Amino acid sequence: MSLRERLGATPQGFAQTDASADAPAVTTRAYQDTKARIHQLLLGRLDLEAMESLAPEPLREELRQMVERLLLEENLVINATERRNLVRDIQYEMLGFGPLEPLLADPTVSDILVNTFRQVYVERRGRLEMTDITFNDDVHLMKIIDKIVSRVGRRIDESSPMVDARLPDGSRVNAIIPPLAIDGPILSIRRFATVPLQVSDLISYRSLSDEMAQFIGALSQARINILISGGTGSGKTTLLNILSGFIPATERIVTIEDAAELQLQQPHVVRLETRPPNIEGRGEVPQRALVRNALRMRPDRIILGETRGAEALDMLQAMNTGHEGSMTTVRANTPRDALARLESMIAMAGIDLPAKAARAQVASAIGVIIQANRLSDGTRKLTSIQEITGMEGETVTLQEIFLFKQTGVGADGAVEGHFTATGVRPRCWDRLATRGINLSQSLFTPLRREV
Repeated sequence: MSLRERLGATPQGFAQTDASADAPAVTTRAYQDTKARIHQLLLGRLDLEAMESLAPEPLREELRQMVERLLLEENLVINATERRNLVRDIQYEMLGFGPLEPLLADPTVSDILVNTFRQVYVERRGRLEMTDITFNDDVHLMKIIDKIVSRVGRRIDESSPMVDARLPDGSRVNAIIPPLAIDGPILSIRRFATVPLQVSDLISYRSLSDEMAQFIGALSQARINILISGGTGSGKTTLLNILSGFIPATERIVTIEDAAELQLQQPHVVRLETRPPNIEGRGEVPQRALVRNALRMRPDRIILGETRGAEALDMLQAMNTGHEGSMTTVRANTPRDALARLESMIAMAGIDLPAKAARAQVASAIGVIIQANRLSDGTRKLTSIQEITGMEGETVTLQEIFLFKQTGVGADGAVEGHFTATGVRPRCWDRLATRGINLSQSLFTPLRREV
């Protein structure tokens, strides 16, 4: 990798810098002008050949020393704190993602929302907060966006003004620029934890009960096809990661995503990612093509990051033809809505399939629907686990096994409620037993688990 390429990437361990050790970023125009001036002088003095062989940390130290020398040569009158901030910000600019680096180093930030160069919002614990971080101008923000998307072979310009990409840690990135974004470039980053969450973490966060955790873990181990339903930011991908953790290490898993973000820990994982069209509008590889190709790769299970269109039909057929234990997600507010969305996406495949036949495909392919919701206080919870039991006439029948029942909202705005089983023993009980998974029947006894 060339030095220029390395300067466009985040070095290993760089995001671990303790940003809190320095004062908050200074965003005055004078400071921005000074930083831009020093940055340009530095670029003019870099000896790319001499620095080519440097490892990330020595390179970072060399940049620090060069910035210090330039500050002395320019005879700038700044205090020690401002000097440290200036050195740090220029390192961020050249080795990372500029003003975003302190946010990327903050483990409490789950979303970073850049609304043009003037505003940067973050989400912490389910609540949006405005930060004091800004970019110099639209050109500065565009450079950071281009640095992010070019690392994964994507592009963004006026002819292709929308892009999905990912950061080195797997965090999901979306960018949209003028002329589609009227006020200027917009950047959205959905953070992923450096250490993937475990089911014990969700229990401690009260996102589900212990009984629900035991049940969904058993479903994954027993190779029952699972559909995860939920809205934006409800935790669908996090739950998909956790469910995949119950898959035995002996199985071959093929994952298919628009932007690779799943963090599977098994040794035998093949990761596939879609490709957008090139500048001539050719070369696109959609999810449907990857699902079809995955069937020729001898997978034990297929995990489709999110079902959005015609690939729904191919995924359902894969679930029905020997790839048991496959999983996918869909955007929907309820399990019943998720079924309606799947039916609509099957119609996108261009096959004249009667509604009853489409519903029969869904009913035979999917075993359980897990509903994840983001509640009014920003918390994320599994609000329903429902089993598909077959069809009655032209209607897919469901039975609810577990649910979260909201009882009110506290004075501080926190949602009040409890998890409980419905008392219904799932039809997949026998299948779990034949797979050697023996759950206690008391698991399905209605008990209030207050949150």
